[in-house]
Amino acid sequence: MASRKPAEIGSLLWRWFVHRKMRTTMPMARRRAATALGAVMLAVVALVFARSADAAQLVFRRLVAEYPWAPLALTPVMFAAVAFATARWAGEARGSGIPQIIAAAEKPASAGAGRLADLRIAMAKLVLTLLMLLGGASVGREGPTVQVSAAFMVWMNRLLRVPLSSGVFIAGGAAGVAAAFNTPLAGVAFAIEELAAAYEQKVAILVMAAVMISGLTMIGIAGDYVYFGALKSTIGLRETLYLAPAVGIAGGLAGGLFSRVVLHFGNASSGWVARLKRRPVLFAAACGLIVAVVGILSAGTTWGTGYVPAKALIEGGHLSPWFGPAKFIASICTTLSGTPGGIFSPSLAVGAGLGNAMAGLFPSSPTSAIALLGMAAYFVGVVRAPFTAVIILMETTASRSMILPLFATALIADATSALINRERIYHGLSRAFLPEHPHGQ
Repeated sequence: MASRKPAEIGSLLWRWFVHRKMRTTMPMARRRAATALGAVMLAVVALVFARSADAAQLVFRRLVAEYPWAPLALTPVMFAAVAFATARWAGEARGSGIPQIIAAAEKPASAGAGRLADLRIAMAKLVLTLLMLLGGASVGREGPTVQVSAAFMVWMNRLLRVPLSSGVFIAGGAAGVAAAFNTPLAGVAFAIEELAAAYEQKVAILVMAAVMISGLTMIGIAGDYVYFGALKSTIGLRETLYLAPAVGIAGGLAGGLFSRVVLHFGNASSGWVARLKRRPVLFAAACGLIVAVVGILSAGTTWGTGYVPAKALIEGGHLSPWFGPAKFIASICTTLSGTPGGIFSPSLAVGAGLGNAMAGLFPSSPTSAIALLGMAAYFVGVVRAPFTAVIILMETTASRSMILPLFATALIADATSALINRERIYHGLSRAFLPEHPHGQ
């Protein structure tokens, strides 16, 4: 009996070691599986959403080609219907989607965070955004992709019984940016600049894994494409010295104005703005009517995401110098209407239009290169994320030779925008979704 005691002790020690090892490795394995499976799923959903958005815009353009005055009735009605449906059934789906994930990442275990990244809300947001595109709204699909991507990542973690942390929301949102633009580096940059308040090593690994897997999935399904087309021109150091300040200041002022107006409207609780917000459906219809009129006057260039005109300018095409201001009006009216939809693509389109309008001041410089600088300047002016802007544009236009002019323009635009509006737009809008906010519901 005594001779068996060492063997029994050894067996007990071995079982204790295996049990302890399983307790530490199984949660990690489940987390990795949740990240991998969630990233694959969200990449597929992002691709389906992108194709559906293109189809919705095509249907609208064909309708307008057949009935040129139809937007005067269709667009206000669609704005009003979507505003009503959002307020009635999916309040957490309003707006871009990025502020929701920023708010959810602050308190990931709360019930409020669960609602903001709820799969039902996220899918409703995709449908409502597609309806907006069917009505000619100036909305982007990147913000909604961020919210639905985070929702899929949260759902997969819950399915595999992985505790939710801020990193889950951040990784899902970053992977959504990467999948929307087919830009893996931009996903990581966006996580650092916008989504993560405290970027820890564990979050970094989770983000990079999710971005890499979603990016590889997108490339495997859709191919390795350049989102805005390849830039064929560039500018030298001498041109950079005067183009970067000029375009950077103009884009920073315009983008800062957009951000200030949107934040003021969103946070106003008294005065005429508050009275307008008390009639959200009627106000949305009025916004839709303005968008319809601007679209007709601009020959349809301001409807939709703005991807087509921006791509045309980057590839050397020409548009009216009024495209930028017209797209600005359409975008700000769409954003203020309280309907779901992102501001990424519309902001880049406005910036391209701004650069196109300024190209006449610099006839010796290529218009496409100035349009690219305008995209960086205005986008940074709106979202105050210069690193993300440069990485997105470098990846979506294959313009690595423009990295120094882009960085110079982005930094100048960021400093200029801060003079007009010190608070970042997504962080300012996220306050409305925090539990303690009076309008958080």
